[in-house]
Amino acid sequence: MKICGVSVVLVGAFLISWISFGPVVSHAEPLGMNWGDISRQPLPPEIVVRMLKDNNITRVKLFDTDYNTLKALVGSGIEVMVAAPNELLNRLASSEKAAREWVKQNVTRYTFAGGVNIKYVAIGNEPFLVAYNGTYQNVTYPALLNVQKALADAGYANKIFATVPFNADVLCGPQVPACNVPSGGVFRPDIADLMVDITASLNRTGAPFCLNIYPFLSLALSQDFPIDYAFFGNFSLLDPGSNAVYTNVFDASYDTLVQALDRAGFTSMHIIIGEIGWPTDGDGFATVQLAQKFNNQVMTHLAQKKGTPLRPNQEFDVYLFGLLDENLKSIDPGSFERHWGIFYYDGQPKYPLDFSGQGNLDVFPKAAVGVEYLDQRYCVVNVNAIIDPSILAKNVDYACQRTDCSALQPGGSCYTLDDNTKASYAFNNYYQFNYEDKFACYFDGLAILTSTDPSPSDMQCQFRIGLNYHPTTTSGVRKSGNTLTACVLLILAGLFLLF
Repeated sequence: MKICGVSVVLVGAFLISWISFGPVVSHAEPLGMNWGDISRQPLPPEIVVRMLKDNNITRVKLFDTDYNTLKALVGSGIEVMVAAPNELLNRLASSEKAAREWVKQNVTRYTFAGGVNIKYVAIGNEPFLVAYNGTYQNVTYPALLNVQKALADAGYANKIFATVPFNADVLCGPQVPACNVPSGGVFRPDIADLMVDITASLNRTGAPFCLNIYPFLSLALSQDFPIDYAFFGNFSLLDPGSNAVYTNVFDASYDTLVQALDRAGFTSMHIIIGEIGWPTDGDGFATVQLAQKFNNQVMTHLAQKKGTPLRPNQEFDVYLFGLLDENLKSIDPGSFERHWGIFYYDGQPKYPLDFSGQGNLDVFPKAAVGVEYLDQRYCVVNVNAIIDPSILAKNVDYACQRTDCSALQPGGSCYTLDDNTKASYAFNNYYQFNYEDKFACYFDGLAILTSTDPSPSDMQCQFRIGLNYHPTTTSGVRKSGNTLTACVLLILAGLFLLF
C-alpha cells in the first residue's frame, strides 16, 4: 500500500483557493470506449466499427495508429483518440522534424473531408509508472511539445489535441504520507515539477488532463479494501480536510486529481478518465456478475450528472475499458488482464449493460455481426487413453505456455474443474490458437477431437471456438492499456483513500 499526501494545514487554504477561482468548465461528452486488440485472432476492424455504431458508441480510444483500424473508421463519424506508444516517445522527442513526419503519416493523413474524426493524440500510455524507473521521464514532455507544434503547424491547433494518459500513481507517493484523503491530493514529488510543466502545456493548448482509475485493482490487490467502496452508494467515508463525504472510490480518486490540479493552479482543467472498467475472469473478484454491477453503476453515475464533492454538477468524460477481451495480453499484473472486455473476443456481449445509464438491466449490448468462426471442433483429453499424470501435466504446461490459460488460474472460471477437464481446456485453447490444425491436437496421444461442446453444464467455464482471422498490423506496435506488473500501482487510485 502506498500512502501519499500533504500537510493538513494547507487544506483549508487550498479549498478557499479552489472556490475563489470560480466554476469549472463543463464538458458534456458521450461515453467513450477503449479498443485494444492484443489477440491471437482479432476481429476485423470493419466488424468492430459496425458493432460500435450499432451500440451508439460515438467515441473510441486507440493505443496506436494502425492503418487497418483507422481505415475502417473512415467516414464513421466516430470521434477517435489515436496514440503514439511509449516505444515511440524517444523518436518524437528527438526533433520537431520527427514529430512532424509522424503526425503527417499517422494523424493528418486521415483527417481529410469525410475521413477519420481524430480529436486527440495520446502521447504514450502511463509513461510515468514507478515501475518504468524513469525510462520515459525525460522524453514524454519534449515529445508532447513537438507533437503539439506539429499539429499546430499542420493547421490543427484547437482542432486536434495532444494529451498524456496517466496512471493514478502520478498522484501522491510515499514521501507525502498525509495524502490519504482527496483534499490532500498532490502530484508525486519526484515528478511534481514535470507534471506542472506538462499540465501547463495541456492547458495552453486547450487539451484535457487524462487519468486512468481502476477501483477493481484497489479491491483485488488489497485484503483490507472494503468491497462496497469499490462500487457506488453503500459505503461512505468523511474527508476531514473538506468535510466532504465519499461513497465510492471513483469520486475520491477523481477529487484527489482535482485537488492536485488546483494546487498547481489549474482550477478549471478539463479531466478525461481514460480507462475505467471491471474484468470478468482470472480473479475471485473478476466475475461477470460484479462486472455487470460495476459498469451499470458507472453508467448510472454518469447519467445522474451529480459530479463529485469538489466538482459538483459536472459531467464526467469517460472511456470504458475495454471493448473486447484480449487473449495475448501480459498476465504479469494478474490473470484478469485478458478479461476486461464488455464483449468476449468474438464480439458477443457478456452481460446486460445499459449504456444510457437508465438502469435497464435486461438490455444486452448488440453483438458483432458477420463474425467468421472456425469449424465446431474441440480438442479434449482422450479419457480412453492410458493417462500418466506427469505426462498430462507436462502437456498442459506446454499448451498453457503457448495459449491463454488465465481462466485456469486461482479465482478463474475454470479453476475448480478436475484435472482432466482442465487439461481439455488447455488443449482446446491451444488447438483453437493454431486454427484447428490437426497436428495441434496430439499431446503425446492424450488428446482427441470432438464436435460436442465439452463446456461444463453450469457454463461458468466455457470452451470456445476460435475465429478465422489472422492478426494484421501496419503500425509496427500493437498496444492496449492497463498492462505490465506496474498496473499494481493502480491500487493507489483507491487504497490511499481509506481515510
